[in-house]
Order: sequence, then structure tokens, then C-alpha cells
Amino acid sequence: MSESLPPEYFDDMYEAHTDPWQFETSEYEAAKYARTLLALPRARYLSGLEVGCSIGVLTARLARRCQALLAIDVSERALQRARARCAALPQVRFERRQLPHGFPPGRFDLIVLSEVLYYLDAADLHQTLEGCIRALEPGGHLLCVHWTPVVHDYPQTGDEVHAAVLATPGWVHLYGERHEQYRLDLFRRV
Repeated sequence: MSESLPPEYFDDMYEAHTDPWQFETSEYEAAKYARTLLALPRARYLSGLEVGCSIGVLTARLARRCQALLAIDVSERALQRARARCAALPQVRFERRQLPHGFPPGRFDLIVLSEVLYYLDAADLHQTLEGCIRALEPGGHLLCVHWTPVVHDYPQTGDEVHAAVLATPGWVHLYGERHEQYRLDLFRRV
């Protein structure tokens, strides 16, 4: 099995392209972000965590739903763009962190894992999910959204990581959607 992708992989991606996955311009991404926000059961969250915020496109939309939002990424280049995009959103703060070992301290009532878990190998995925369980407030929501086609660079597929989340005790599955190229699953911490 492949190892988790190192930070250098993402640094190289952002050095080659300012928006390597077309988060700013893709109709697919815009539609997926709309579905992501519609899946959230609460109008407002006290404290959110977005893992793998990239250049902050989804971050800016999530910020409208969170009193406080911590957005993390492994790439400082991506974080610079995200900070600029969200400069007028004082409730958002950014940190450079690598999971699972750099899981942020604190408690959250929303954790969003969008297009990030398949970069982790099985051991790092397990540790990351354990970190989410510890950090998520009882009754809080975990939202997972991932591309499902195989990407040969990635250690896992979207379906594999969602199966792992579904098999992890500590939350209940509330809702799921399967689209042509991605899936979305919502959980509540018990």
C-alpha cells in the first residue's frame, strides 16, 4: 500500500499552478460546494475545523456558517492565498498543520473533511479519524466529501476512506449522497 502523500507533493502542485484543482473556476467544484453546505443540518456552528483548506474557496463559504473557523493545510503557498481570500472574515484563522500528528488542539462542533482523506495511508487515516473523535463535541457534525474515481497518485480512493469513516465507532451516520464523481456523508458524534 502507498504511503501518505508528503507536504512536498502539495508544495510542488501549488508552485506549478496557483489553483491546481480549479477550485475557483470549476462548475463541478461550485456545485459540490453548494451540496456540501446544504448537507449541514445547522444554520450556525460555534467552532468549525476545515482540514485541507487549500486556497480557501470552501473556507470562505463555510465561514458564513461558523462563529469561529480554523482552516488548516500542509502547504504554506496555499495558505497564503486562503488568508488573502478570507482577509475580511475575522472569524477565520489559518494554521499550517499536517495530519495526523499535527491535529489541532481544541473542540469543534463541526469538522469538514473535503477532498483530503484519500491522501493518507490507512494508518494515518485511522489516527486522523481518532483525532476527529477526540476533537468533535458530542452532538457535533463530521462532514466527509471525496472524489470517487481512482487517482493513481493517491494512497486510497474516496470510497475506501468513506468506508473507513463509516466503520469507525464514535459517531452515527446521518445522511449520504452519491454523485457521479463524488460522495458525501454526514455523521453526528455520539
